[in-house]
Amino acid sequence: MTDADRWLQAALAAADVAGRIVRPFFRVPLTTTDKSDASPVTLADRDAEQAMRAVLSERCPGHGILGEEFGGGEAGLDRPEARHRWVLDPIDGTRAFITGRPSFGILVALLEDGVPVLGVLDQPVTGERWIGAGGRPTRFLPGSIGAGRVGTRACLSLDAAELSCTSPDMLQGTDLARWTRLRGQVKRASWGGDCYAYGLLALGQIDIIAECTMQPWDWAALVPVVEGAGGRITDWQGQPLRPDGDGSVLAVGNPALLGPAVDALAGRP
Repeated sequence: MTDADRWLQAALAAADVAGRIVRPFFRVPLTTTDKSDASPVTLADRDAEQAMRAVLSERCPGHGILGEEFGGGEAGLDRPEARHRWVLDPIDGTRAFITGRPSFGILVALLEDGVPVLGVLDQPVTGERWIGAGGRPTRFLPGSIGAGRVGTRACLSLDAAELSCTSPDMLQGTDLARWTRLRGQVKRASWGGDCYAYGLLALGQIDIIAECTMQPWDWAALVPVVEGAGGRITDWQGQPLRPDGDGSVLAVGNPALLGPAVDALAGRP
């Protein structure tokens, strides 16, 4: 088994253990705590991340680990000097989770020298799973829904495009003005979705996603998934996403839409 195969098996095992923890908490009364950025966190988030960390630490002892809920260095698991670092979000879309909507997901990513090379997007309630690995086509397991096929839509122009964003709350000041310019050039915009929207983009259901204030655990797993399905994912300037970037994320199903979308965000004709 190659290193890439071992890493993939580790990622799937981490997603599996997180799913087993998260599912029993879905649509039951939960106590939430607000973090410093006012986003909610639950016992399910914390327990799932701890379990994911344990799996990855055992299977990949030389790798670093960065997770949303505990940060680098928690329990000695993070290794800042490591070339390979796991980036985890045990529940991406906690607001959706605590309000009973199955649009949240478990995200597992592996970065090599800061570049995402492996990503798993798992919806533990429906059983849907997207698996992206550098140089390989994205795989989709449809779970209980039983529908959907990997492949982004060949939307040729902004005026025919479906645009998505998780929440207007993430759009403030100049970001809102820039997003509104893009909104004015597309066919239709919809709200909600968190990481699940990126899975839908990989299935050809959505054409563009433009979001900001994103952290590495929000986007790292999505890069291999989107690009392995035929799309592109960058920042709002069209540059590769970086852990030290500005937090903007732009995903397009048809790579031909990337330039026009960047121009629209920048206010260029």
